[in-house]
Amino acid sequence: MTTPASYPIGTPGQPWGPAELAEWRALQVRQRSYADDVLAVVGRLAPRFEVIPYGEVAYAGEHFPLLALRPGAWQAGLPGVLVTGGVHGYETSGVHGALRFLDQHAASYAGRVNLLVAPCVSPWAWERIHRWNFDAVDPNRSFRTPSPAPESEALMRLVAPWLGRFAAHIDLHETTDTDESEFRLALAARDGKPFEPGSIPDGFYLVDDTENPQPAFQQAIIDAVARVTHIAPADARGEIIGCPEVAPGVVRYPLKAWGLCASLTGARYTTTTEVYPDSPRTTPEQCIEAQVAAVCAAIGFVVGKGPVPEVATGDIGV
Repeated sequence: MTTPASYPIGTPGQPWGPAELAEWRALQVRQRSYADDVLAVVGRLAPRFEVIPYGEVAYAGEHFPLLALRPGAWQAGLPGVLVTGGVHGYETSGVHGALRFLDQHAASYAGRVNLLVAPCVSPWAWERIHRWNFDAVDPNRSFRTPSPAPESEALMRLVAPWLGRFAAHIDLHETTDTDESEFRLALAARDGKPFEPGSIPDGFYLVDDTENPQPAFQQAIIDAVARVTHIAPADARGEIIGCPEVAPGVVRYPLKAWGLCASLTGARYTTTTEVYPDSPRTTPEQCIEAQVAAVCAAIGFVVGKGPVPEVATGDIGV
């Protein structure tokens, strides 16, 4: 992977203004369909789930309905579990993984948990295969009040009635080569800061919460995903993506301080999955199944390490 020396928009050392934002927007091309990839699947799931409209995002004449799904009404006495995907629109397996989990495995937990799944939080970015929204704002740094991202604000409104009742939140993400070749460069240019090259981990890893570490929960997910795809090793400095590795395949971020999605429920058990789809050792199918395995393992842990549905493993590369 080669990294460009500079970003083509803006003046080094100067944050973007309206002209640079307009120039950036002009480069964002619709590459796939939210209606086909997400809404159509939700429509097929609708006979089995309650579909909850929780707002819409509208940009430059485009309107995107925001939808969540749950098996039924909240049942008193059961732990709540939130699953989110597509907070970053370019992270494909998170969206497909959330939808596949609903289709193939959610019924296994009937009467054991209160499930709520928001499969694609950032539909405009999904269509552009981008990290940011229309305003060049990262939704996964925007889970705070007031929020600069309507996608994040809408999700916060959705979960507000159940705050304090969630036991777990699993937020499905990817780390891709374009993090280094495009998105970090764009971030440095947008903010008028120097670009500092980094590295991309080869494999799956998790982000735990610095303020509320749950090592056994993370380990249960790592163990399940390792049967599907490989776990990212630490680099020569003992780090994954610039953070100290605290256990195999696990790092920690201050979730709430950074405004990350996984902080929004205040649940005891939280994690952000990070699949690496650009590895020669995995496939798009394995990436989706890794997300599904992570969700199943997380819920299995929450309900007392009960039986966890088998997830197809495919062939693990070597």
